[in-house]
Amino acid sequence: MEKATVYFIKDITPENLIRLYEALGRTLRGKVAVKISTGEPGGHNYLKPELIGPLVNKVDGTIVECCTAYGGKRQAVRNHWKAIRDHGFPEIAPVEILDERGEIEIPVSHGFHLDKDIVGAGLTKYDSVMILSHFKGHVMGGFGGALKNISIGIASTHGKSYIHSVGQTTDPKLCWSAKITQDGFLESMADACQAVISYVGAKNMVYLNVANRLSVDCDCDPNPAEPEMADLGLFASLDPVALDQACYDAVFASEDPGKAALIERMTSRHAIRTVEAACEHGLGVREYELVTLD
Repeated sequence: MEKATVYFIKDITPENLIRLYEALGRTLRGKVAVKISTGEPGGHNYLKPELIGPLVNKVDGTIVECCTAYGGKRQAVRNHWKAIRDHGFPEIAPVEILDERGEIEIPVSHGFHLDKDIVGAGLTKYDSVMILSHFKGHVMGGFGGALKNISIGIASTHGKSYIHSVGQTTDPKLCWSAKITQDGFLESMADACQAVISYVGAKNMVYLNVANRLSVDCDCDPNPAEPEMADLGLFASLDPVALDQACYDAVFASEDPGKAALIERMTSRHAIRTVEAACEHGLGVREYELVTLD
């Protein structure tokens, strides 16, 4: 099987993010969405505007997000806009909450568990999508990277509930009490990825992961644990499966003894199953060549 190419730069700067995008050799055309996590108020590990702004502007992008399913401060649209403004994102680019004015269902083809994904209706406006993710741990998924940003990230509140409950409910009040298996949840994320990539078109997407502030907790956590390991760097690929696999491998390969906490978080949640399931969906390959641009 042919390997994917994953590009890497250790030094995390705005200029190097642009270098990575250019190395991919794919120009995003038309109206471009840049999907990030805007970060839960109280947290401080989200990707900062000053880091990502030059890249977003280079592609003439609009930063996009969707509302959450948990009872935080980004579930209601009004509160989410306050978090977006407080974190400084409108100062660098236009911003849209994709599900502010509704949602649409898109099909999952031969899903492990889901027959559909529910995403913000605003996605219909965009011709291309950049998935710009903060790679770090996650209390449920083990880690969050490109695949989580595609699936949970682009899903509306109802869509997030549907993924988290493994297709049992779209009600955010009920999804957390649904009886599920861990692998079922991870495979449902892969199902949602399949739907989004099919809808947007694989040739209209690129993927970049920023592996800094490597907390065991997600940017959705208002009080995340402090990172115990040093930053790893910047990664980019046209293959989201290979990209997340490369970041996962980089944590294990690190010589930093502080990696133990993040490794425990990932392995205890069987995080790699999301990558495996996405590969089984044909969304990419796990074998890759790491090309360092330093």
